[in-house]
Amino acid sequence: VQLQASGGGLAQSGDSLRLSCAGLGFSLNDYRIAWFRQAPGKDREGVSCISSISSSPFYADSVKGRFTVSSDIAKNTVYLQTNSLKPEDTAIYYCAAVRSRTYSTNAYYTRCFTVGYDAWGRGTLVTVSS
Repeated sequence: VQLQASGGGLAQSGDSLRLSCAGLGFSLNDYRIAWFRQAPGKDREGVSCISSISSSPFYADSVKGRFTVSSDIAKNTVYLQTNSLKPEDTAIYYCAAVRSRTYSTNAYYTRCFTVGYDAWGRGTLVTVSS
């Protein structure tokens, strides 16, 4: 199980970036997916999670209304659209996947930022300047 995150880069305040998380060698349909980020000197923070590739995402308050998760089943890819970026969004962004059968949907959404994940992408750096 491998995940490949990409799409990070340099942005200015107010800009947008679309991050991608591709599943390699397995179907994301069988997994629950989350996005995390880790800013320099800070702990890892949960950004968003989805219980299935077609379900409604859950967002952290810090990104609600600005970030959107979508997916392309044919490409086996989940996207994190980041809009209205702020300097405090600067971080390495990671995607993670856990087999759907590991947690019930309710259990997953209750603690999706703290459950154990089967796979992590390498991370993609987003740098936002003011």
